[in-house]
Amino acid sequence: MRSLSLVVFFAVLSTRVQAHGTTIGPVSDLVIVNAQIAPDGYLREATLVNGKLPGPLIRANKHWHGILQRKTNYADGAAFVTQCPIVPNESFLYKFNAEEQTVQHLAISTTSDLTITSDMTGHLKAQYCDGLRGALVIYDPKDPHRDLYDIDDADTVITLGEWYHYSSKVAPLDPQFNSTLINGKGRYIDGPSVPLAVVNVVQGLRYRLRIVSISCDPAFDFSIDGHQLTIIEVDGTMFSPWSSILLRSMLVNVIRLFSLRLTVSQLSANRSIGNYWIRALPINLVGQSFADSTNVAILRYTDAPLTDPTNDPNVNIPKSKLPLKETDLHPFDVKVDPVPGKRFPGGADINIDLKVTRSLDLTEFIINGATFDAPMVPVLLQILSGAQKASDLVPKGSIYGLEPSKSVEISIPAGVSGGPLDLQLDNPVIRDVVNIGEMGDNVTIRFFTDNPGPWFLHCHIDWHLVKGFAVVFAEDVPEVPTKDIVTDQWKALCPAYNNFVSGTKSY
Repeated sequence: MRSLSLVVFFAVLSTRVQAHGTTIGPVSDLVIVNAQIAPDGYLREATLVNGKLPGPLIRANKHWHGILQRKTNYADGAAFVTQCPIVPNESFLYKFNAEEQTVQHLAISTTSDLTITSDMTGHLKAQYCDGLRGALVIYDPKDPHRDLYDIDDADTVITLGEWYHYSSKVAPLDPQFNSTLINGKGRYIDGPSVPLAVVNVVQGLRYRLRIVSISCDPAFDFSIDGHQLTIIEVDGTMFSPWSSILLRSMLVNVIRLFSLRLTVSQLSANRSIGNYWIRALPINLVGQSFADSTNVAILRYTDAPLTDPTNDPNVNIPKSKLPLKETDLHPFDVKVDPVPGKRFPGGADINIDLKVTRSLDLTEFIINGATFDAPMVPVLLQILSGAQKASDLVPKGSIYGLEPSKSVEISIPAGVSGGPLDLQLDNPVIRDVVNIGEMGDNVTIRFFTDNPGPWFLHCHIDWHLVKGFAVVFAEDVPEVPTKDIVTDQWKALCPAYNNFVSGTKSY
């Protein structure tokens, strides 16, 4: 099993780190700092990687968010699950191999080094919402869809996220964002007309756009005026090409990371060189629009004027006539029997129902009667210190022990916005993250226990995570000490963190 979602979001198998044409690597440093920025024209302090929002693009040949981390559970990056946090002015080296990352990707065994240096004293739990986020692109040199595009580089990566005019440390119970950022730029209602992000294209060429949701909360309805999008990959899994017939729209959710192809040549016959709106409309907040050129960026053809598109983005808004159905995204390379366990609901060796509720005051999420409260001692360290079974681990009620070499089925009734997924046992959707749907829906996932260690399953809406929407699967606990060999630098993380906390009034 691999981690289904991570708390620390900058983990990598890096061959180089690139930002705005700057390349560093193959052994790279990411420095986390607090700095003043105004991505939408409003100045505030943020938590940044190398001083940028989003952080520098990490280019690799096989993602932390989907890395199997076999024998390197300590490098999974989840604070208080697999490690103690990195304290200010200290650093930690993540080193692991990339192999067999997805069933579709051919294995590339590469060792990678990434040093992350912490230089901030910000709020740990919701630093993601304060700017500690960015994209990682994993390239497959034997991409089966390589003939579908001409260009695939740093300039065709599009990040979608939201921005708040206040720090997560003073966020209200129900935080509301102020703007949408596309590639780190955006505008807010009645705010200044700051420059928008621009994606440059050449007429006649085909582009592989990698749409990455780095949102802390909202989902987005993503489209490009007048252009058809064909989905070929999701979460590192290749899919048979799927496109809307008449338009233009796909859903990019905070829990969905899409990679698409934009075929500019198909549109050159009826689209003149010019500027076109790229749209990312938040779909789970009432009253969102494109007024004041909010929630937009610009697709710009070579030789087009260096201006915003001439049409008002909030007038004559294109409508999707064939929206994406996630269950239509079937893997390109189908395994003989990709689903662990027997071919009926409840047919796994281990079946776990996770009932999710909220406290009456809405300050906590509760899973099977327990709210995840991060332990003072990371779960991995508890195991390495002598714990022999899951019942010995804390936090109590949030740790689920899994025996080795078993099929596991997790059933989660929904209660947050999104679309439901049907149970599919033939050519199923393969994902690192999944939308659990709306109230009354139910999502079921399966995996096989062949990777010892504690693995974090949590909501990817960060405000929900900090309220306890998470559990830990402790897989094959007795074998962890022999399979996951930690480094001396990892052993030094908790003493440094404890010393830091004891000398700091708030963290």
